[in-house]
Amino acid sequence: MMARSKQLIILFDVDGTLTKSRNKIEQNMLETLKQLCKLHYVGIVGGSDYHKIKDQVGQDVIDMVDYVFSENGLHSFKNGEHFHTQSLNKFVGENQLQKFINFTLLQLSQIELPLKRGTFIEYRNGMINISPIGRNCSQQERDDFEQYDKEHQVRKQLIEKLENEFKDLNFKYSIGGQISFDVFPKGWDKTYCLQFLNDFEKVYFFGDKTFEGGNDHEIYIHERTIGQQVNNPQETIKYLNELFLQI
Repeated sequence: MMARSKQLIILFDVDGTLTKSRNKIEQNMLETLKQLCKLHYVGIVGGSDYHKIKDQVGQDVIDMVDYVFSENGLHSFKNGEHFHTQSLNKFVGENQLQKFINFTLLQLSQIELPLKRGTFIEYRNGMINISPIGRNCSQQERDDFEQYDKEHQVRKQLIEKLENEFKDLNFKYSIGGQISFDVFPKGWDKTYCLQFLNDFEKVYFFGDKTFEGGNDHEIYIHERTIGQQVNNPQETIKYLNELFLQI
């Protein structure tokens, strides 16, 4: 195999880019990544924790890629080895964190939806994930809420209330996936991982939520990246074949 050049690295979002939302990676994507990794450096950057990303894309992909930036890079891995961590509660402080969580729970309790399930707030190492319907919903319930939210803007309205209440925390609110949004300090979006890629001349990024407010937006428009918007994994394969695999 020819030595890969550090001229470029290709980064991928997970949901809607490498896989269907919250689904396992499919065989055609796995085969495409195998070919890509022979030619170029490849990384994954996702808002979920490392174990969720690994469960979604599979151990074969984790072993194959050069970098895994879980929680946007707050937990970073290179060639399978953990090399960086950052913590939300250390950065913000437990007192402020509890005020934010308590206020959010109060607001969630006042939202009426066609249905609600469980796990409305999920604390992660570097962010808080908030879901008005609850993360324990089924895939069909996810699909239904996504359509309901497009019409009623449930997530957007809740974000506006939180922004108004906690202006001093300098938080960023990012809608991602079908049912939730992420909350984290400004600068802790997916661009956080770019500080570890200074050896590369070009950084390509593939993502689906590239619109303003989406969790791929900041890295998609960043001056250091060449952004490629996709709508689903099949489009990702199409563009990879055209740009890098010449198929």
